[in-house]
Amino acid sequence: MLDKLKQRWGITSNLQVVVIFIVFGITGSCAAKLAAPLTDFIGLEKDAVSSWIYWPVRILLIFPIYQVLLVFFGWLFGQFQFFWNFEKKMLKRMGLGFLLP
Repeated sequence: MLDKLKQRWGITSNLQVVVIFIVFGITGSCAAKLAAPLTDFIGLEKDAVSSWIYWPVRILLIFPIYQVLLVFFGWLFGQFQFFWNFEKKMLKRMGLGFLLP
């Protein structure tokens, strides 16, 4: 299984796979954690609004936070090039490639 991932991602060592998984985990956790104070800051408190409004807005806030943090943590862990390429590919697939230089 790791060999398939290494080939697909164009990486060479198992250590890189482990580091990439760690970066994905840290990024997701941090993005979710940072979205809570942002929703409070814009006046959307979980108890004050409907869940049908709160959760979609929170998810929409998590998305850009996640994108920035993914590249940042990738850089911090020495995998900037992998995550920058991953980011560009993901945004292009979502039709947001125009956001990239």
